[in-house]
Amino acid sequence: MQTIAVVDFGTGNLRSVSKAVEHVATAAKVLVTRDADAVRRADRVILPGQGAMGSWFAAMRDRGLGDAVREALARVPVLGICLGMQAMLERSDEDGGIAGLGVIAGRVKRFVRPDGARESFKIPHMGWNRVRQTSRHPLWQGIEDGSRFYFVHSYYAAPTDPADVVGTTDYIVEFASAIARDNLFAVQFHPEKSHAQGLALLGNFVRWNGD
Repeated sequence: MQTIAVVDFGTGNLRSVSKAVEHVATAAKVLVTRDADAVRRADRVILPGQGAMGSWFAAMRDRGLGDAVREALARVPVLGICLGMQAMLERSDEDGGIAGLGVIAGRVKRFVRPDGARESFKIPHMGWNRVRQTSRHPLWQGIEDGSRFYFVHSYYAAPTDPADVVGTTDYIVEFASAIARDNLFAVQFHPEKSHAQGLALLGNFVRWNGD
């Protein structure tokens, strides 16, 4: 039986992620875990996260998960969600500046509402918004280009190489809302909160071999 590890960084939303994955992976064992050995044994790994980047990395360090996460990124299909996407970049401006995992070159920046911008541009960016698919990828299969997904974030990823970007969204700026490289796919939005299209993406991840 396939095992899917949802890694527990203590940043919330784990139950909704695991329940959504269970819904699309009925033949798999979905495990919410902070055990590094369980992450190492998993066939697929999901890195979720809400809140602050500093807390996310502190939990990784305190729970001894760093090496297991890095090994997963070199070994099995990995899905990053929200902070789990931002953590893939080299650096974030959050918490006074913090180093990321450096899987994807680039920086995580805070939204800044320009002078004169309309009042609807509130920070955090919260609610439904469209994702434009900028590259074909197996995780987009069956999902219409321009589909709406649910976002909650004050920071956004700015990868250096456009080839790492597979989806973009417009909010104050056009930002990367999905990135991919090799066995990694990561999204700024929350597929577990995004109804049918979010479940479709999670189902695609369950079937994806990381190629």
